[in-house]
Amino acid sequence: MEVWRGLLLIVVTVMMMIDMQGRGSEAQLVENFYSSSCPNVESIVKQAVSTKFSQTFTTIPATLRLFFHDCFVEGCDASVMISSPNGDAEKDSSDNLSLAGDGFDTVIKAKQAVEAQCPAVVSCADILALATRDVVVLGGGPDFNVELGRRDGLVSKASRVAGNLPEPSFDLKQLNTMFAKHNLTQTDVIALSGAHTLGSSHCNRFANRLYSFSSSSAVDPSLDPDYAKQLMSACPQDVDPSIAIDMDPQTPRTFDNAYYQNLVAGKGLFTSDEVLFSDSASQSTVVDFANSPGEFSGAFITAMRKLGRVDVKTGSQGEIRTDCTAFNS
Repeated sequence: MEVWRGLLLIVVTVMMMIDMQGRGSEAQLVENFYSSSCPNVESIVKQAVSTKFSQTFTTIPATLRLFFHDCFVEGCDASVMISSPNGDAEKDSSDNLSLAGDGFDTVIKAKQAVEAQCPAVVSCADILALATRDVVVLGGGPDFNVELGRRDGLVSKASRVAGNLPEPSFDLKQLNTMFAKHNLTQTDVIALSGAHTLGSSHCNRFANRLYSFSSSSAVDPSLDPDYAKQLMSACPQDVDPSIAIDMDPQTPRTFDNAYYQNLVAGKGLFTSDEVLFSDSASQSTVVDFANSPGEFSGAFITAMRKLGRVDVKTGSQGEIRTDCTAFNS
């Protein structure tokens, strides 16, 4: 009997270890990680983000996008923040060149403020996660608790970005496949896409929907005709490549559920936006979010917390950078 009990204990222990490994290091993130080492970190970051926001609205969409791009390449480890003298860091990838400088500056300023009170304690990865929550709130979106304890990554290569970020031309299957690699569901895909309620896009990211959609139709027939004309007016074929237009034509400076109402009305800017409504597998969720701000907010919080756990470094992995743009020497 004792032998069986001993064997059972071993089996249970092994199963628990496998389960912990399977979930990765996400299990080690906790909301009160800095309660004794830097108890005021959240208020310090919030103040720095608010100051930056008072200088430019771009702080909000730029920081939100920076977090997403960081987490999908190497995990949420601030690898996107690294600057390389050789121009070969993650941020130098062609997919990341459109990341606005205001997002980087938000994290750098917040890190400097934190370092002044808690030197070499709080990771840049955690500061980016906190700043992202803060900009969502500043934009009128939902507040939520952020799990902390990430360490900063030691790898940042432009060559590792391609194929790891969703393209504006993606269909639902491609989106689901990419997000599933990070333990994110179709509902998470739809909820995180709601961040497109803020910010802007360069014309070349959707010009194919206006001028060269298919052999039978130059304009994507899923676009509302009036919206298509509006986009053509803002983005003529010979447009200056620096020109950018609002992704949400209704309330571009408010974090709300208008994005989903736009999708229902044929006013999704990217193919990867509009497909969420046109594909029957995801349409009902889009309609739910369009009709219920509360349902969208709840799903967005869930998805953001899950996104923040993607491939995190914890414990003795990685490092705590003192300068977010450079590895510790």
